[in-house]
Amino acid sequence: MTSEQTEATQGQLRTLNLNIVSASLSAVGALLVAIDAQTWWQAAVLGLGLIAAQVAVARWIAGSISRVALPCLIVTAAVWLLGVLVVDSATASYGISIVGTMVIHQLPRHRGAAALGLIAFVAAGLAARLLVSHGDVLGILLEYVLVSTGVAVVGVVLTSLNQRVSSLVAELEKAREREAELAVARERIRFASDLHDIQGHTLHVVKLKTALAQKLVRTDAGRAEEELREIHALVGDTITQTKELAYAQRRLNLSAELENAKNLLEAAGIDVRVDRKAEADTRAGELLGQVLRETTTNILRHAQAEQVRITLSESGITIVNDGAREDLLPELSGLATLRERVAGDGGELTVEQKDGRFLTAAAFPHLRSKTAL
Repeated sequence: MTSEQTEATQGQLRTLNLNIVSASLSAVGALLVAIDAQTWWQAAVLGLGLIAAQVAVARWIAGSISRVALPCLIVTAAVWLLGVLVVDSATASYGISIVGTMVIHQLPRHRGAAALGLIAFVAAGLAARLLVSHGDVLGILLEYVLVSTGVAVVGVVLTSLNQRVSSLVAELEKAREREAELAVARERIRFASDLHDIQGHTLHVVKLKTALAQKLVRTDAGRAEEELREIHALVGDTITQTKELAYAQRRLNLSAELENAKNLLEAAGIDVRVDRKAEADTRAGELLGQVLRETTTNILRHAQAEQVRITLSESGITIVNDGAREDLLPELSGLATLRERVAGDGGELTVEQKDGRFLTAAAFPHLRSKTAL
């Protein structure tokens, strides 16, 4: 999924969350107003608390509740006091329970103290109602405690669900940001690996050809001049490849890499045998070329090889050389990086050292299975 699609999905989730929460709060609030309000002005008072709660929810989802938190809290607190003292409505706790819950969630600290303060304020409203009541005190107390608590719990639950959905959307945004950062890091590693392939390979070849030219300069000046021309051409080709890499235009040609590896190894006095059983699939050709290039460099650096056999199939490549060191396998960071890239394309990179022979094999089984079908 692209970043644009992810952002669109997150926007849809926010909208869906707002619509569901707003519809739920509106439906419950409208039902409470219809049940409890006896006159139009009572409906106006209770409706004002519902409107304040809706404004707070909308601003909360938009991430700017701090601008309206205090006004909405004051309005719903006033509605609560008017509800219990004037309107005689226990459901007036609905608005303040919603706004209070959101405000407490937004506090960076002292949330417990804020929650206790909110409960104390609601309890003070109930106590004031008892003081002005002249009827059955126990009945009034039970009615207000049960109804107000029930209504408040409904408001808190709906608000908490909204907060949970909002948190999930925020986590998705953070995950997308981390994914973008990881993609940048992977691209930097890929670029560094490709640059290492180009520069490291070329410098090693230049070193070999320069040493050969030094040996030939007095015995075979013509051959030495030819080596210098090849060095000049190689450096020029490397400059071109580096520019192509910088502009993301570089594409490795497997056939050219095979020819280059053969010439380079033969120049170092190594007998090379290339067995092309089939042309490699174009989808894997570039990675196979990178494996061949890295392996050729490792043979020249770490082995005393006399023979190298390169086998190419439609779905992979195998390079075997003798003259491998008998001690522990050297740390081949280039092949380690390539193993991750090959695995990322559904392939396998095998590296083995046994009885003085070193094997490097890259294969893409899914290409082989498709060919068999």
